[in-house]
Amino acid sequence: MINSLRAAATGMEAQQLRINGIANDLANVNTPAYKKTRATFEDLYYDQIKIPGTLNDQETTSPSGIQIGHGTKLTSVSKVFTEGTTNHTGNTLDLAIEGNGFFQVTDANGDTLYTRNGTFQKNQDGEVVTFNGEKLEPAITIPEDVLSLTVGKDGIVSAITPDAETAEELGQIELAIFQNPAALQYMGNNLYKETEASGSPSLVTAGEDGSGNIAQGFLENSNVDIGESLITMIVAQRSYEANAKIIEAADRMMQQANNML
Repeated sequence: MINSLRAAATGMEAQQLRINGIANDLANVNTPAYKKTRATFEDLYYDQIKIPGTLNDQETTSPSGIQIGHGTKLTSVSKVFTEGTTNHTGNTLDLAIEGNGFFQVTDANGDTLYTRNGTFQKNQDGEVVTFNGEKLEPAITIPEDVLSLTVGKDGIVSAITPDAETAEELGQIELAIFQNPAALQYMGNNLYKETEASGSPSLVTAGEDGSGNIAQGFLENSNVDIGESLITMIVAQRSYEANAKIIEAADRMMQQANNML
């Protein structure tokens, strides 16, 4: 009976953590380039009361045995890096990656971080930065008197100034490709950090080596599917309630057993 209480408790804990992930996904349904999460579980150890194949008598063996499990546990909550839809904003420095890859930025501590949120701006020095001030790498500086700015699909940034008859190339945006992006560390603010499990990034030209193109004037939307998330939430809620019922039933059975002693 104690085992059933423990197993049901692990089920309630696992579903609570699953609900936490769903809540975060739904809270970020309007966050540009946010990636939904996926929870995975595994069963715990088993009491091997009778191992399959054990002799029942001199002539027969047990075809299935008796193995009683001790519940479940959450093994991972990983990002699902499917591409979100794009939204046309018309803003010159709004950039979306159509396909695989990440923008590379540097924070105030000099740490290299990665993002798919292309909501870029200019700082006081004309440098292209994120809305939190992380600088785009390789660095792009926009002249103060720029008349027009163009970002090509390959990431080449060009500007026309009053003193120039033709567009001047300011630099080229590179994309970072990871072997295992689901293993990136989540830093908040739509930023990710390299880990040993994610592997080191390969910096490539947009549109080459499996990377996506860059679309100027667009932003990638969150890939959270509200309907799917609500269905998953209902399943998790029902599972939590069922495990709570198991605890109530096991508790009543223990009380009955104690009263009989």
